[in-house]
Amino acid sequence: MKKYIAIVMGGFSSEVNISLKSGNVVYNHLDREKYNPFRVHILKGKWFALDDEENEYPIRKNDFSFTKNGNLITFDCIFNAIHGNPGENGELLAYFSLIGIKHTSAPFYQMALTFNKRDTLSVLKEYGIKTAVSVYLNKGDVVDLEHIIGKVGLPCFVKPNNAGSSYGISKAHIKEEILPAIETAYKEDSQILIESFLNGTEVSVGVLEYKGKVKVLPITEIVTENDFFDYEAKYEGKSQEITPARISLEEQNRVEVIAKKVYKILNMSGFSRSEYIFVDGEPHFLEMNTVPGLTEESILPQQAKEAGISLKQLFDNAIESALD
Repeated sequence: MKKYIAIVMGGFSSEVNISLKSGNVVYNHLDREKYNPFRVHILKGKWFALDDEENEYPIRKNDFSFTKNGNLITFDCIFNAIHGNPGENGELLAYFSLIGIKHTSAPFYQMALTFNKRDTLSVLKEYGIKTAVSVYLNKGDVVDLEHIIGKVGLPCFVKPNNAGSSYGISKAHIKEEILPAIETAYKEDSQILIESFLNGTEVSVGVLEYKGKVKVLPITEIVTENDFFDYEAKYEGKSQEITPARISLEEQNRVEVIAKKVYKILNMSGFSRSEYIFVDGEPHFLEMNTVPGLTEESILPQQAKEAGISLKQLFDNAIESALD
């Protein structure tokens, strides 16, 4: 019997349109001989399922079901394609856990942890994972520019703590640029972090559970035309994403070992894509994305393609792993 799959997409953050694009790609590539997929939009004030004819059906929040032509539709599994809040930060997944529906992401605590950049860094540093030097601020804190510069140096990066797709991130080259960068970050989140600039080759490493084993996908090198890998570079063609990365075999082996170690330290499951920068040959962890972009052009699907894994196989594996 075919499994009913809800592909949740949308969300409450600035990444809503990116999520809708990812979710539609998943919908178009799922095996119709195995699954009955429905797109489910999770938006502020409105949750609804869409059928093939684009008809909308309100979702009942007590059990995540809906009625179509008099028939009650319930789901066997949720495919999580929501970037940001509430899909990537664990909130929606805690709800699914409470009502007993399986999903393709890691458990809600792992999702909440990895979405919080500061908490993720704090955990990984205890295991000896190299990172940038950082300063943490909450909205309302006194900003001591001399202390910040003394600790992280210039240039530095100012980032929202809980945000994705490079929204709210700025690179401050001089002291006078730090305060405006902080204000930009606070537009996305009330918690921010300021990190030292790491000068080196940036790579993106996909790690996932594939056929029951933790697998590191071919590594992607990020070469941006902009000052850093910002929204424009990610989504508007202002970067080169080279897979496999132009790094030595020794560097490849080193970052693969660390990426797999990070995945296991954080008790991850499902998809992940993490960014590292090589400094003097040593990979430094930047952040982990647990709902990475899933369009044909996105980094993780490109890495899977290089590994000989089609989108159909990639998405099927995610569902089968969740249902196992």
